[in-house]
Amino acid sequence: MRAVWAVVQRWDLTLFLQCIRARGKRPGRAATDPQLLIALWLYASIEGIGCGRKLTKLCTESDPYKWLCGGVSLNYHTLNDFRVDYEEALDDLLTQMIAVLTQAQIVSPERIAQDGTRIRTSAGANSFGEKETLEKHLEAARAHLEAVKQSAADPTRQQAARERGARERQERLEQALVELAKVQQAKAQQKDKPTKDRPARASSTDPEARMMRMPDGGTRPAYNLELATDCNSRAIVGVEMTNAGSDAGQDAPVRDQVEERTDEAVEEQLLDGGFVTLEAIDRAAVEEVTVYAPVPKPRKAGVDRHVPKATDSAAVAAWRERMGTTAAKTLYKQRSSTIETINGELKDQRGLGRLVVRGLRKVQCLALWAALAYNVVHFGPILLGG
Repeated sequence: MRAVWAVVQRWDLTLFLQCIRARGKRPGRAATDPQLLIALWLYASIEGIGCGRKLTKLCTESDPYKWLCGGVSLNYHTLNDFRVDYEEALDDLLTQMIAVLTQAQIVSPERIAQDGTRIRTSAGANSFGEKETLEKHLEAARAHLEAVKQSAADPTRQQAARERGARERQERLEQALVELAKVQQAKAQQKDKPTKDRPARASSTDPEARMMRMPDGGTRPAYNLELATDCNSRAIVGVEMTNAGSDAGQDAPVRDQVEERTDEAVEEQLLDGGFVTLEAIDRAAVEEVTVYAPVPKPRKAGVDRHVPKATDSAAVAAWRERMGTTAAKTLYKQRSSTIETINGELKDQRGLGRLVVRGLRKVQCLALWAALAYNVVHFGPILLGG
């Protein structure tokens, strides 16, 4: 707890402070120090707590949280809003953290491992509807909002809350129709998949969520978290939450993020089979990145997957041959021994077991909090200059 406070004190919080402004002659209240809110959520993320109401209660009942608060009174609205309102600033904190670890020669992005893991959303499967259903619900939501506006002559807090709820319901349905068009476009690009001919559907409660195949074989609403880690130190160096149902094509964006964050080039990237496309292999070669990923099993029996095909580019042919060597197979084992265990820790111990917020921007914030907490737990003394 004291270590968390000491780490937070070392960070540059300029991006958090920019939104704090004096109200001039208008009445207002003193802003809560972002340093306090960061320390609270960072410590809560370390302990796997992801509920603002629970955190508010701990701030009055638990000694570590009371010490962090220092007598400052907080409510769960303030805590919940802060947790998801600062995506850019949280990303900058991760960059600052990686800079310290890189300077200490703990982290090097020369070899990274990447994996995607599906995280269940708060939306239910029944919230997904086809276009006709969503349009019908939107028409009803608009009528309901108009009725709420006209239901009371004198505005009250309860009336304002009812109106806000009705307005947000309408906005979610409008966004669901926008997301539905994106789903339809993605389906049109699918090749010979059983789901291609099924009607497109979108969620009325979390429009950006997608129905995804989960590890147990079932299909449920989820987001796909892409993580990149330094193979040597096991530090998280890249975080990207997406609603793509496949990992294909996600290697390059995360690689670019790691290079931008560390200001160093990635030389080797370890991926699982879900990332593999011939285009990805070619692009990595152009960027002078060596990809280690399993070669898909041939459809025809008796064909050696590691023998180049006549249609292969030079980069793809080299990749096939490389993955057939003992050295490549040995090196590739680092992927499962690093990124797979980190995925499990973030889900089981850092609050990403099931998402409690909606929308890509907000779930990205939760992923960044979890990554920050993970790095503090594993590299706290180094982040403190030890």
